[in-house]
Amino acid sequence: MLKAGHPPRIVIVQPYIPSYRTGFFERLRSDLQAEGCTLDVMHGPPPPSHVARQDASHCSGAIRVPVRRLGVPGGRSLVWQQVHRRVASADVVVLEQALRNLEAYPLLLRQQLARVTGGLTPRVALWGHGRTYTKPVSRLETAAKDALTRRASWFFAYTEGGADHLASWGYPRQRITVVRNCVDTVALAEVRERAGTPGTQEFADAAALRARHGLLPGRTALFVGGLDAPKRVSLLLESAGRIARALPGFRLLVAGDGADRPLVEAMASTAKSPVVSLGHLTGRQVALLGAVSDIMLMPGRVGLCAVDSFVLRTPVVTTDWPWHAPEFEYLRNGRNAVITSDDPAVYAAAVKALLTDRARLASLRARCREDAAAYTTDAMATRFCAGLLRLLGETRKHASNKPR
Repeated sequence: MLKAGHPPRIVIVQPYIPSYRTGFFERLRSDLQAEGCTLDVMHGPPPPSHVARQDASHCSGAIRVPVRRLGVPGGRSLVWQQVHRRVASADVVVLEQALRNLEAYPLLLRQQLARVTGGLTPRVALWGHGRTYTKPVSRLETAAKDALTRRASWFFAYTEGGADHLASWGYPRQRITVVRNCVDTVALAEVRERAGTPGTQEFADAAALRARHGLLPGRTALFVGGLDAPKRVSLLLESAGRIARALPGFRLLVAGDGADRPLVEAMASTAKSPVVSLGHLTGRQVALLGAVSDIMLMPGRVGLCAVDSFVLRTPVVTTDWPWHAPEFEYLRNGRNAVITSDDPAVYAAAVKALLTDRARLASLRARCREDAAAYTTDAMATRFCAGLLRLLGETRKHASNKPR
């Protein structure tokens, strides 16, 4: 319920702030300030599984809070982010949709009690996939996540698919905002554009990159992302070997870090290897890689790399593996991507066929460039802000209808 005498205060609680989220939070903070609201982003350190990615960042209004982790059977952990005192004065708290986050339960319970007693407590919204996309889950876990979600006052869904799932079991559609999850690609797009313009420094840098690694037009693929289990690095490297044997001159540029980076470096160090290991790269360096690459290889999990692929004009070639992230929904087979069956030989053959079909490749790249406009951080922040304002509006209406 809104507290009198102060601007509406929004708090978003995140496990940590990855670099790809900073642009979104900055824009959302600006949009909310224009509406007379404040925004704080409370977060902990990167979880152990993400430390190797080296992508932790900071943004305006960020507040680091203590975090406790408790290991449970099955290699999982429960997380307690100590935010309760810090969010007591908030009007809305946005939490990650995750059963492991213990801070959600008392906040949702207090909200439920306040609806009965009329007490002052933050309205709780959830932000997430809507359903579990990236791993198999039991019926019990699915039911528990749905029960948790049902108690939220609002839901910010990454994609339409997640929103459809929520609505299918009765969550009110009018309380769902689809944000079209994405990353800030403005700088990436600008550098990529200049890299294709003769006479610019970026054009010269791209030419130097081609020369340094012996890259040939129509023979170069790119991988950008975390080098960990969900990306199926072994399959990526096996595919690169198959493609190189069928297509002389093929190179795979690998930009990333993570637990499986040694696999990449081991293959890259072999004689006549088609793999080039580049380590963790960001921003301008990634844009230049896009400028010298034809396609993006992603046989494992497709997530936000879909948005990068549009901006870089490197259509994703992936498989119908069942554990992709929600952003896989942005891909359209034959329009802006190629999606094969989940078979290494079929996958490698599809990559070869695409790289040797110049007209088809040009069409896919043109559609990527068009579709990039549909997924921007500014638009995501605008949608998120609109959902928050609608929730605040409902809160005001509810407060005004309370008997005095």
